[in-house]
Amino acid sequence: MYIHPKNLWENETEIVEFIKNNPFATLVSEVNGRPWATHIPIMLSKNKDGESILTTHIAKANVQWKHLSKSEVLVIFQGPHAYISSSWYNHENVPTWNYLAVHIYGSIRTLEGDKLMDHLKSLVDNFEDGRPNRVSVEGMSKSYLESQLRGLIGIEITISEVQANAKLSQNRDMENYQSIIHHLESSTISADQEVAREMKQRIKN
Repeated sequence: MYIHPKNLWENETEIVEFIKNNPFATLVSEVNGRPWATHIPIMLSKNKDGESILTTHIAKANVQWKHLSKSEVLVIFQGPHAYISSSWYNHENVPTWNYLAVHIYGSIRTLEGDKLMDHLKSLVDNFEDGRPNRVSVEGMSKSYLESQLRGLIGIEITISEVQANAKLSQNRDMENYQSIIHHLESSTISADQEVAREMKQRIKN
């Protein structure tokens, strides 16, 4: 991913929080010589050695899993993004787009049996947390759960590289930066307001 030096995002704590808050990601790999992407929830956690890993699962009907061990994979986490009108500047310029994105590269191993079950329990517990009438894997009947497991393959990704891009008008002077925040905050689009909050947070930091 191209990252302008002004937009390079290196705060590990913020990046970890970003990944956890935006877990619906895109898994990209090569299948028969072409790029292949699957959109799935992916969780960041630690393995028994304290190393950061990503875990997810895909349907066995999805041919991507059969090719994952042959090459490096890319996982894309995307956060809020917003169109930035050049009418918000005090000078002539072109429109642009502000956004936050994290790309993670790594190698995979498949998870089956108890390891796949542990992943599914963690995934469901994480996303059911705080919800009324929460469900759990443990609460599902054995026969139903076994029928579902037969159609899934678990994936663990060992992280080799992280690229993080926070493109938030860092190249603008404070007057124009504040003008962008003002216009985004005035928008009825929730993503615009999220980008405004991210921009304001960077002033505090």
